[in-house]
Amino acid sequence: MTPLRVSAYSLVSAIGSRAETTLAALRSRQGGLRPCDFPEIELDTWIGRVPDIEDRPLPAPLSAYDCRNNRLAAMALEGDDFSEHVAAAAALYGRDRIAVIVGTSTSGILESESAYRRRDAASGALPPDFRYRTVHNTFSVADFTRRCLGLGGPATAISTACSSSAKAFASASRLMDAGFCDAAVVGGVDSLCGTTLHGFHALQLTSARPCRPADTRRDGISIGEAAGFVLLEKASDAGQSVQLIGYGESADAYHMSSPHPEGAGARLAMQDALQRAGVCPEAVDHVLLHGTGTLANDAAEDCAIASLLGERVGCSSIKGWTGHTLGAAGVVNAIIAALSLDAGLLPGTLQTQEVDPRLRCRILLDNRESAVRYMLCNSFGFGGSNATLLFRR
Repeated sequence: MTPLRVSAYSLVSAIGSRAETTLAALRSRQGGLRPCDFPEIELDTWIGRVPDIEDRPLPAPLSAYDCRNNRLAAMALEGDDFSEHVAAAAALYGRDRIAVIVGTSTSGILESESAYRRRDAASGALPPDFRYRTVHNTFSVADFTRRCLGLGGPATAISTACSSSAKAFASASRLMDAGFCDAAVVGGVDSLCGTTLHGFHALQLTSARPCRPADTRRDGISIGEAAGFVLLEKASDAGQSVQLIGYGESADAYHMSSPHPEGAGARLAMQDALQRAGVCPEAVDHVLLHGTGTLANDAAEDCAIASLLGERVGCSSIKGWTGHTLGAAGVVNAIIAALSLDAGLLPGTLQTQEVDPRLRCRILLDNRESAVRYMLCNSFGFGGSNATLLFRR
């Protein structure tokens, strides 16, 4: 594939609302998980909640899109001068030559939950102020993003569970290779809601403690919320930059909610990313795991990595810091990778105390200052939808 330069990025999660605060949280090992205090949700679990979303309504021209998910997106679009970077790219290429691809799993379903609670007692009709198309429809956040940025190029939403925003990078690469655009805004946004909190709890996948990826006593996930955006442009040889040089996708379709026990699809995705980049497995310096903290997912990913990369490569999961941000998990990993490559910092696996001895990979527990060149980022979703991104500095 043609290498793509990570020209700008912005991330909002439970550990920070700017790159500077996110990096500071990583360096000081300050996670963002807390006991569940989401309105109208009484569950014994921990969540990665972004503060102050409730007090940030969208401006009047975009009020039709007002929902928690799009408010979270707006926070990211406003952060780290991201909108200004996109405006500069639009001046260079033209607003119609920049694509928008955003991954999400549930979009603004919180608004639908509220609407169903307020439906007419006699007829069951939803309230007249409910706006499905602009708040809950999966395309809502992509449409909102392009309107916020004033872009007119191709725009789409991807919803493949937890691989959604990682697959957005792959789509952007294909669109640029096909000549449909010269740059792309890729991202992922998922916000807390009753559907995911109660749903994962019903599947017995949530933990009553902060999640502990790869820990011998791991027992489930902590659900979080996040929004992240990256501006991708074709790379040039001038100067140092973080580049996306490979992506891989697979669908193992082993089970609706469980991964292939040997990580067959995960291995294919990683192998595809390396082959597309022309990079041998031995060159990979670090892997940012999907690393959810469930027994099955961590074991399957470990098996896939050990079989392809061996047992020498360092690995860590960001989920103990932010929680599992579902459709935004891919872009969270990607931006953490860019931060890490820029800062020479490998974040450890927060909350994990004793690595499961059955796992073969070298799990990094403490932060490490290290200048690395190649970093893999994994994102695996329900139904066996797998995506891997390979970044290089």
